[in-house]
Amino acid sequence: MSDDSFQRDVLDELGDDRLQEIADALGTDTTAAAAVVGTSVSTLSGELQDAAEAPGQAGEVREALGELTEPPLQGAVTLGGGLGGGLMAGVLARLARPAAAAVAKRTGMPVATVGKAFELLIPVVLTVLSRRAANRRSAGASPGAPGASGTGVGDVLGDLLGGGRRKP
Repeated sequence: MSDDSFQRDVLDELGDDRLQEIADALGTDTTAAAAVVGTSVSTLSGELQDAAEAPGQAGEVREALGELTEPPLQGAVTLGGGLGGGLMAGVLARLARPAAAAVAKRTGMPVATVGKAFELLIPVVLTVLSRRAANRRSAGASPGAPGASGTGVGDVLGDLLGGGRRKP
């Protein structure tokens, strides 16, 4: 799971205006919206780590992480745009549905309402993941796609999500 620093980074990236948008979508105040954001980020992080371990999804997650952790090609135009999140955006969007259902169950809010909050959160989570991947590269983390040089998907996800390697 992600740690508090990942949740804080997402909240910081959201800022007051977008947090208010989420509060409006949820029909609540910003304090309650911030709590839902924290739960949502934690749940989405868990879904991402579960997908990384699932035989049918691990390859897609590995490829999406490789897209984030590899330096962009110089002078090349990518489908992911400036965030480098083409594949990861798709992975997060797909995982948002089960994550929203889990958050709705925990909070008692309707799934459709929580889903609206996730629609606002996904681009922010992608921005934070992309920024952390860039910081990881500039800090000298081993380059290459997850799995290269002994770096597993779980290790890379742990680094990006801030919670270290997820324990089985």
